[in-house]
Order: sequence, then C-alpha cells, then structure tokens
Amino acid sequence: MLAQELIRRKRDGGTLAAREIEWLVRGITDGFVSDAQVGAFAMAVVLRGMSAEERVALTGAMMRSGEVLDWSEAGLLGPALDKHSTGGVGDKVSLVLAPIVAACGGAVPMLAGRGLGHTGGTLDKLESIPGYVATPDLDRLRAVVTEVGCAIAGQTGELAPADRRLYAIRDATGTVESIPLLVSSILSKKLAAGLDALVMDVKAGSGAFMETIEDARELAAAIVETAHGNALPCRALVTDMHRVLGRTAGNALEVREAIDALTGAEADPRLLEVTLELSRELLDLGGLDADPAEALRSGAAAERFARMVAALGGPADLLEAPERHLPRAPVAAAALADREGVVTAVDVRAVGVVVVELGGGRRFEAEGIDHAVGLSEVAAPGERVGVDDRPLAIVHARDPDAAQRAAARLREAFTIGDAAPEGTPVVHERLEAA
Repeated sequence: MLAQELIRRKRDGGTLAAREIEWLVRGITDGFVSDAQVGAFAMAVVLRGMSAEERVALTGAMMRSGEVLDWSEAGLLGPALDKHSTGGVGDKVSLVLAPIVAACGGAVPMLAGRGLGHTGGTLDKLESIPGYVATPDLDRLRAVVTEVGCAIAGQTGELAPADRRLYAIRDATGTVESIPLLVSSILSKKLAAGLDALVMDVKAGSGAFMETIEDARELAAAIVETAHGNALPCRALVTDMHRVLGRTAGNALEVREAIDALTGAEADPRLLEVTLELSRELLDLGGLDADPAEALRSGAAAERFARMVAALGGPADLLEAPERHLPRAPVAAAALADREGVVTAVDVRAVGVVVVELGGGRRFEAEGIDHAVGLSEVAAPGERVGVDDRPLAIVHARDPDAAQRAAARLREAFTIGDAAPEGTPVVHERLEAA
C-alpha cells in the first residue's frame, strides 16, 4: 500500500477498508508514514469525514497500536471506570470525579491528556503539583489503581502510541475539530486502558470545540456508537461551556479550586453539579449503588485524592497546605470592566486564549508552560461587575505588562449589559446506545 494513495482517496471523498486503516495506523505508529502524510490524512478526514464503520476501524486500530491493559487478575475492588471530557476552559472535573468514583467502589485508571488549542489539559494541571509523576510506567499505574482506587496519568509509549503522534500533529496543523479524529483519539486511549465502562462529557458552547448543542450531540452520538462498536459500554452528557467551568482557568489555580471542592472549603455550584451528574452515570454503568455526594461530604473522596497524589510522587500534605506546594505567579491584578453592569455573555474561547497567551498553554506542540499563571474569580453570566471593584477576573501573570495585556483581552471577551441573561442548564442532554 501507499500512504499517498490512501490519502488521495480520502481527500476525494472515498472510503477506506478496515485493513487499509489498520495499515495506515501501523505506519503512524512505526514512523513509515511521515509527519506530512499524517497531517495530510488528518486534513482529508476533517474535510471529508468518515463513515461509522471507518470510525470503529480507526479507533480499534489505534487501540491495538500498543499494549491493552487487562485488569482481570489485578485484584481491583470494583469495575474499571473512567470519564472523559472533550475539553473546556476551567474544566477540572476529572480531578474531583476520579477520587469520588474510587470512594464509591470503582477503580479509575484515568488516561488524561495535555492542553489542546484554547482548552486546558488535566496532565498540565497535575504537573503543577511538585513531584507528581504524570506519566508513570504501567507497573506503577497498575499498583496505584489497585491500592488507591484511582490514578490520573498520561498515556505511556506502550498505550495507543498512534494516538500520541496523531494528537500532537492535529494540534499543530489545525485539524482538531473533526468528529472522527476526536472520537478515535478519545476512545483509543480509553479502550487501551481496559475499561468496563465510560461516561463522556461533551461540551457545547463558545469555550468548546463544538459550539452548538447540535454539533455536540452529533459528537456525543458518534462516541457512544463507536464505543459500543468496540464493545465498551458508554453514555454521554452534553454540558454547557458558555462560561468558564468553576471560577479559575490555569493549571495550579484549577488544582487549588479542585482541592477546595474536595475538602468542602468552597465549591462552584455548576462545577459540583456536572461532576456529580457524571459520577452518577458512571457508577450506574458500573453497577455500583453509591451516593457520590456523600463520598464528597464525608471526606472519603478527598482522602482518595490525597493518597493518589502521594502515590504518584506528590506531597503527602497537599490538601492540608496547598499554598505551600502549588506555584504562584508574582503578579495578581484585577481585570476591571469598562462600565458597570451585568455580564450578559462571555466569549469563553477568548478567555482560554488569554490563559495560553499568559503562558498557561501551548502555542506549539513542544512549548513548555507556566503552571502558575491564569485567572481566578472569573465572573459568570448574570453577575454584576464594576469599574472599581467586582472584576471580570483576577489575572495571575509573570509581570505587570502581561497582566495589563490579559486584562485588555478579557474586556473584549465579556459583554456587559443592564439585565441578566436567561439562565442555561449545566447539563443539556443525555445520550446512550440504542
């Protein structure tokens, strides 16, 4: 076979057989398909799409490109369960959900990713914790999941290696927003993790890759269908991303917010709602009759998070003294609105870009990030802001100039009016296999 011939056929709207997709994925894994060819294939898929059969084949081939975990003899205390989000600004749900589900009797081998485009990445957040090993070897991953009940980590070279390469090239070539590529990337990692069930959080709104509910519904349906085509029970919730999820955006700041939610110090109601709804769906899929809200209230979830952090190299007293361990930016400045009024709309994507420009995300795939920078106290639609107090957000930056630039960008991202907009639910829809 020739990669260029397969690319040409897909470019012209043709379909690829399962054996051809398997060959192409093997080439992505082994390197005999070049970066240019991988990028061209991704662009052809963006422009022409894939059939349901092609999506199932691509996902399965990427899963089989490396090792597939088998938990059957690991001695887990419960089913292997996981949640995945399609990405949003301020989305720290995974940090709270994984220990909740573990405290409720599930085992959570959560393979997470890094920031993609304007959205933050769970691994980037966790790497703001000193010593935390975000990509442990498989033996350590297995041990932590077995002993603690949850481990949030990146995929190692052994798990879905085709996705690692394709993921990086998609981010660099403007080919992120493609349903077949999103589906195969998400599910190949989850299938390789040897899951018993998966719940998907598909974001819809200005801060999501899918801006409309219709597009998010299409993606959610494709994920559920493709998961079942690869024998993985799956449900999906379509959730709101017309505002930052929670009150922070930026790696260490989001970890601190997640810790506050786990310990009961402070929690944004919408963050809690979406976390608990996803937890309930996942526990139901796994056949576990437990109350995630009680796991949170009792401190059992916080205890699991603390044990996970320590088992993966982080400080044992992170929950007791997060300010001692999490990095802080030297400048914290209020971004004030141009006028008094009520927030009527937020361009959440623009807010995410502000975090990237501060250094909290990547402009190109090999770039490092600043874990300390970002935004806190982010205003939400319906809330009053002012020119002297009640800021749009607090900007955490390396220097005053960067903080001023970020404040100016935030003023462009927020629409201020006189009357509160109509409220939007945090969970729009629920989808499962027919």
